[in-house]
Amino acid sequence: MTFRLLGLGLLALALPTWADHPVALRLAAGTTPPAIDGRLDEPAWQQAPVYEQFAQFLPTDKLPARWRTTVQVLVTDDALVFGIRAWDPEPERIRAPLARRDQVKADQDFVAVFIDPVGRRRTAQYVRVSAAGAIDDGLFAAEEASEDAAPDFDVEAATVRLADGYSVELRWPLAALRFPYQACTQAAGLRQLPPEGVGPTCADGLPWRVMVTRNIPREDRTLNVSAPALTKDALHFIAELQPLDGLADLVEQVRERSFITFRPELTLRSTQGSDETGTRRSREASLGAELKWRPRADWVIDATLNPDFSQVELDEPQLAGNTHFALSVPEKRHFFLESADVVGPTQPDESGENRSLAAFYTRAITDPDWGLRATWRGTGAEATALHLRDAGGGPVLRASAFATRTGEQPRDSQASFARGRRQFGENGQLGLAGLVSLRDFGDGLTTRVVGSDGVWRAGDNDQWRGHLLLSATTLGLDADGQVLRVPTDRGHRAWLGWRHLDADWFANVNVEEISPRFANDNGFVNQSGIRRASAFGYLRLGEQELAGLALHESEAQLTLQETRTLSDPLLGVAAGQVVERQLRPGFWFAAARNTGVWGHVGLDQHRARSGGTLHPTRTLLLGVESNPGEMLSYVTAEIEWGRRLDVEADRVGNGLQAQTEAKLRFALPGGGWLELEQRLGLGYVNAPDGQRAFTDRSAQSLVVWHLSARDSLRLIHQQTHFTRRADAAANLSAADSRERQLALMFQHRVGLARLLSVGLNRASERPGRLRSRELFAKLALGF
Repeated sequence: MTFRLLGLGLLALALPTWADHPVALRLAAGTTPPAIDGRLDEPAWQQAPVYEQFAQFLPTDKLPARWRTTVQVLVTDDALVFGIRAWDPEPERIRAPLARRDQVKADQDFVAVFIDPVGRRRTAQYVRVSAAGAIDDGLFAAEEASEDAAPDFDVEAATVRLADGYSVELRWPLAALRFPYQACTQAAGLRQLPPEGVGPTCADGLPWRVMVTRNIPREDRTLNVSAPALTKDALHFIAELQPLDGLADLVEQVRERSFITFRPELTLRSTQGSDETGTRRSREASLGAELKWRPRADWVIDATLNPDFSQVELDEPQLAGNTHFALSVPEKRHFFLESADVVGPTQPDESGENRSLAAFYTRAITDPDWGLRATWRGTGAEATALHLRDAGGGPVLRASAFATRTGEQPRDSQASFARGRRQFGENGQLGLAGLVSLRDFGDGLTTRVVGSDGVWRAGDNDQWRGHLLLSATTLGLDADGQVLRVPTDRGHRAWLGWRHLDADWFANVNVEEISPRFANDNGFVNQSGIRRASAFGYLRLGEQELAGLALHESEAQLTLQETRTLSDPLLGVAAGQVVERQLRPGFWFAAARNTGVWGHVGLDQHRARSGGTLHPTRTLLLGVESNPGEMLSYVTAEIEWGRRLDVEADRVGNGLQAQTEAKLRFALPGGGWLELEQRLGLGYVNAPDGQRAFTDRSAQSLVVWHLSARDSLRLIHQQTHFTRRADAAANLSAADSRERQLALMFQHRVGLARLLSVGLNRASERPGRLRSRELFAKLALGF
């Protein structure tokens, strides 16, 4: 240990002077950029300023970091290169499994870089790099205080394990960053003198901001951040991003530079489908392409032609047998993920609602033939617009207060969407946006939506958000779910939300109204004809001790919600009926091994149909999640049991709903890593005679064999199974439906530029004896 400490001291003396904030070093013309191999041994690294003022954020904030971490930044003609050195006194305990993209989680040692090239700390692009070199990237949205891991950036990273830790090199191309058209010339002038040591604030731009984090999973997970001022009292995680100095000349030079990426793809496919009428086979070869053009810093143009999504992972199965409402699924197709924050946030808030999907839900686009999209981003405003042709075949939704009716989309529709947002105030405290959405199915079947949304940050602890959307549609569904043209139906959706966070308590309060005829075929609307008020809050109790167990954090929680109907004469729904009422006192605490435990008592009421009984339901929910160790890296389980509502039978019975997930990772003797994930879901409610009225099951098994950092073999098998016993008293027939899906795929991936996939997809559905099989091979190359 003495020699190790001596070595650290000598190395510290050899490094350049420490910086008070991150400072980038511009490489001189003709200098060879460092090779991205994880080794910080090139001459440029010996000259770059070093930043190491890290502070602890988890499990307890406001403490000095116990593990030393240093950050250096180099600037080349076309990229930022981060060199990060992570020292560890117990390097044998570093957790560094090979993992899929976007699967670098809290159970692994990693470093992360958050960049906000706009400088207002509203959104940040982030990249996590594990100690094994795996990448996890996406967008962090301050308004939602949440991450979206769907977007992928064309970054390159490498790591090296060392005797006293590990080092990381991360190359972030400027073409993968979205920043305004800033002018930092003297002619532009300065609004005010910049703070000491900070690069100039341009007349039409702000300094780029950055934060580096480091995760150390031990008995207690530790997260260190390079922004010492960041605490858990902040409204969001990127509230204290620091200026990245040394970029003024770079921004001036690259703001006019054009970047273009062309990605052609070839897919060979053999399919076979069968049902009760016979078997059908087909073979096809299809060419597709994607084009990304950044004509200058603030514009990005995306085009896609005949995209193929055969390599995208299957959606996770969901329990859907005891609800009349449609369920949303996350987007995984990369064309729709460019600058997703400009379209609008996509993560649910603390109440579980995802109101942003009412405006634009990309999964409403089923099978695009082609698409074109333009995105513009300035220092105080941004906008995006897209237009595409959809081959159709997906669901069309028409909602009411008690159910979502579903029909089949007409084929060959046109979808258009545009949204622009403007920020006001020195730090963008007020943001106002307008949007327009159009879906044209031909034959006079159209749906139009116009609206506005806004956000107001009322100080450091409070945020107000809201929107107003107006719709008009001529597309309706008959009693059998068939699409038909109807006289224009008009509707609205209004929502206002308040969010507060300080050192003592948190609150999220929302009120909204959705008129009976509101519809958006470019969005997700699964309930309408309601007025809802909801509130979720918690009181921070701080560090506690429970039965000898040290709790890092603890909270007392309360959820309140009431949903009532609006008058809907067309469907015969009277106004003022309670659809749902929630009263849920609960708790949450965090302990060792990144363990969280939560629970609540549900003193709720539910009504399953208009004019029906308002049923009291009494349930108890308990949940836990943890990172137990390096092999069993993650486990979570949640179970709710008690008196639950059987929606179809319109009665209450004893039952439960449970979900569990476990992840295992371990090294194989012959090399590589094996990744196993198992998800299980179970729900049931008993009939008055004590026998099972229905049972709803779901399961997903995922196995990934990482042959190397670039090559993997992935197997996914999942199924859902719903059964219901015949019940004459409730006028219900017996039901038995089952869906199975299997996907096997070998993939060779080099960043986002080169991809080779070969795979097999199989699916079956009962009743109906529907079966399908697909063999495919896909090659994509980026230029």
